[in-house]
Amino acid sequence: MTSNVYRSTDDAGVHSTTRSDVSQLLRRLHFYIGLFVGPFILIAAVTGTLFVLTPQIESHLYAEQLFNTSAGRAHTLDEQVAVAKHYIGTQARLFAVRPAKEPGWNSRIMFTQAGLGDSESRAVFIDPVSLAVKGDLIVYGTSGTLPFRTTLDYLHRNLLLGDLGRNYSELAASWLWIGSLSGLYLWWAARRKARSPIRRPASARSIHSLLGLWIVIGLVFFSATGLTWSRWAGGNVDLLRARLGWVTPSASMQLADRHPEASGGEHAHHHGGSGMKMAPMPSTPIEIDTAKFDLVQSIARAGGIDARELEIRPPRNQNQAWMVREVDRSWPTQVDTVAIDADRKIITSRADFASFPLIAKLIRWGVDAHMGILFGLANQIAMALFGIALTAMIILGYVMWWKRRPAISSSMRTLSAAFLEMPLPYRIPTVVLALLLGWGMPLMGLSLIVFLMIDILRFRLSRVQTTS
Repeated sequence: MTSNVYRSTDDAGVHSTTRSDVSQLLRRLHFYIGLFVGPFILIAAVTGTLFVLTPQIESHLYAEQLFNTSAGRAHTLDEQVAVAKHYIGTQARLFAVRPAKEPGWNSRIMFTQAGLGDSESRAVFIDPVSLAVKGDLIVYGTSGTLPFRTTLDYLHRNLLLGDLGRNYSELAASWLWIGSLSGLYLWWAARRKARSPIRRPASARSIHSLLGLWIVIGLVFFSATGLTWSRWAGGNVDLLRARLGWVTPSASMQLADRHPEASGGEHAHHHGGSGMKMAPMPSTPIEIDTAKFDLVQSIARAGGIDARELEIRPPRNQNQAWMVREVDRSWPTQVDTVAIDADRKIITSRADFASFPLIAKLIRWGVDAHMGILFGLANQIAMALFGIALTAMIILGYVMWWKRRPAISSSMRTLSAAFLEMPLPYRIPTVVLALLLGWGMPLMGLSLIVFLMIDILRFRLSRVQTTS
């Protein structure tokens, strides 16, 4: 590819030259992103699409564990927990209870034990009417994902390779937004240059561009929300959020003085605490009083926890409160959490979504939308369409490259040459921006160095072949 830069001394010519230089730089960068990062983005797009499309499949696969046909009055949570504990024995510790959200659904009695991964627990499914044990599965995360979708989730996140595999998805998320925005700029520059565009039959290039225009906002969204879960960039995002005060509020599970006379009375929960700070009691493990599950649930319901799906976690020591949280992510406000002192029968702390700062709400909505669970089926369909469109874009990009791949020659355009042709006032900010982005997203910085090394090698190979 040869440069079409037109050098001129007037203002219009200077501006035209600068735009051409920027276009050349972004064109080469866009090419490298597509060629080298494209496979990782493609894997993320395919696995992510499969993940958002499978809740209904999962419900069918695990229908026996999830549902029942029993008719009658449900037994207490205490009785359901007792059955689950008898079934599982002493090898696991009771972690949480998710009561059946409506008739026909089974309860989940969740346990932790050695050998489980982060955010994993072992769920015993209990028919609340017959008290029959309906299943025993490993579940994952707040959404309670079952094994089939958990496998897809891990595949999407780390290719089933653990922490090492997380680098692939972070690399894809780091470059996706730059690839998208650079493609948008190149499309705009081409449209501006062709003032009277000639209509041509649909081609791989035109379809690639059209799909990009339709989904560019979604691609930037995927990139931003994906980075919040990443290993290296995600850590920097967490630090930034903490410094800017964008941390999501949480209810305090710490209990101070247990004596009513030292507390703020029955309305202490309005202030999120007991009103009087006392030295914490020793954090010694306690035997969970399972009879309090029903009491705690009733207190939470009376205190405004009204989602169909909720999770009750007992305290792990005598100085800790019971926690009840809403886990129905299909509706954006169903994420409230309360801490309950079961002895005094009061709510000691709470974190209501309605009181979250705007940034915390946007983060919560963004994460849930990325997972395809924010508005149920509508969110699933939207995310699947984005994933399919992105997959098609990448494949078309490779088709374009394969058809137009150039032989190595002295006229070959390189990223380094495009950078050096830019005016100095533009090169300095470009370097500073690259350094800042590389610091914030380390895998982007490392891969950019690799791009430049390949770029220089290609340039030298072209020189060698030309002189030989």
